[in-house]
Amino acid sequence: MSMDKIIARKKWPRRRIIAYSLSGLFILLVGYMLIFQSHRSTLNVEKEKLTISTVRRGPFQEFIPIMGEVLPMQTIFLDVEEGGLVETIYIEAGSPVKKGDRILKLSNTSLLMDIMYREAELFQQINNLRNTRLSFEQNRLSLERDLANLEFQVERQKRKYESYRSLYEEKLISRNDFEDTRDEYDLLRNQCRLAAESQQKELSFRQQQIGQLEEAVRRMEANLRVAKGKLDNLTLCAPITGTLTSLEAEPGQSKSPGERLGQIDAPEGFKARAGIDEFYIDRVQKGKTGQFELSGANYNMVVSRVYPEVRDGKFSVDLEFPGRQAPGIRRGQTLHIRLELSDVSEALLLPRGGFFQKTGGNWAYVLEADGKTAVKREIRLGRQNPDTFEVLAGLRAGEQVVTSSYDSFGDNERLVLK
Repeated sequence: MSMDKIIARKKWPRRRIIAYSLSGLFILLVGYMLIFQSHRSTLNVEKEKLTISTVRRGPFQEFIPIMGEVLPMQTIFLDVEEGGLVETIYIEAGSPVKKGDRILKLSNTSLLMDIMYREAELFQQINNLRNTRLSFEQNRLSLERDLANLEFQVERQKRKYESYRSLYEEKLISRNDFEDTRDEYDLLRNQCRLAAESQQKELSFRQQQIGQLEEAVRRMEANLRVAKGKLDNLTLCAPITGTLTSLEAEPGQSKSPGERLGQIDAPEGFKARAGIDEFYIDRVQKGKTGQFELSGANYNMVVSRVYPEVRDGKFSVDLEFPGRQAPGIRRGQTLHIRLELSDVSEALLLPRGGFFQKTGGNWAYVLEADGKTAVKREIRLGRQNPDTFEVLAGLRAGEQVVTSSYDSFGDNERLVLK
């Protein structure tokens, strides 16, 4: 009887060993990658030092805050037309004035001397004109007298010539006597013609001379009126009714021509002038509205004028009150105005924060559902105002975003909130 031999079964077959070995290597590799990759792209941060904002849906309006300086609707500047010394001040700064009221008076000795010199020149020119007219009349009478005498001699010689011609035709006088009479008659006629032409030219020249003197007198009289007008300008009067808000003048002070002495504000009301960053020059047009708060009440303003010139990166606008004007505002006061650039519309909103300087609105750290980690995610932002951004893509309502500065986060893909 044969007996079977019992073969002992191996505890770890080769196939199982290989399978377990491969599984272990895979687990080690995954663990290694998780450990070292996580170490390379993850940063631990303190949650208390972060600003975490919630994405929400709500009304959005694009606006910019501007600072407007209160100015009167109309301001008239008082400039010196003629320089001089301040002699008398009639009205002090801050006082109400009426149109035509005297404000101050200047004295100008040089201007007075110039007027006296011009008057003396005018009187001398008037005398020259009078003497020239008198000389013209005397010369005209003398020329007419000489011409009349020549015409008389011509007539007398004419009668003699006609008489001698008859006698010569009858052979009663000699040919020589006749020709002498005829030649003398022709000579007198030529002398009379030349005297008449000379008289005409002399009278014409004298008339032109008198016309030139009369024109010179008119010019000198006009210049004298202008000079006397300058003398009147030494008394500065109010051109409009209003308030003399400033007056830079003291008795005895010297003022140069063109120097500004002060200004008068008209009583019609006030406006505001604000400087705006040139980035918005294409967005701000006449008719845009704004609001500001003063003493617990809100007031509206409307852009009435846009100045196209850009200085130091800013352009200016004027804003006026469309209706009720804020009571109690004063010239030079600063108004914090919220200038609207768009209408109110429904949008997905993200509060503003320091993250924008780092990312430009192209990505942000978004908290995961557990609230313990934040992962970098691409987003797209649109319009903005000083409070919020308009979210165009990459975020959903209710999600939380780290909106504080990212300067200390480096290039990490993931934040662990401690």
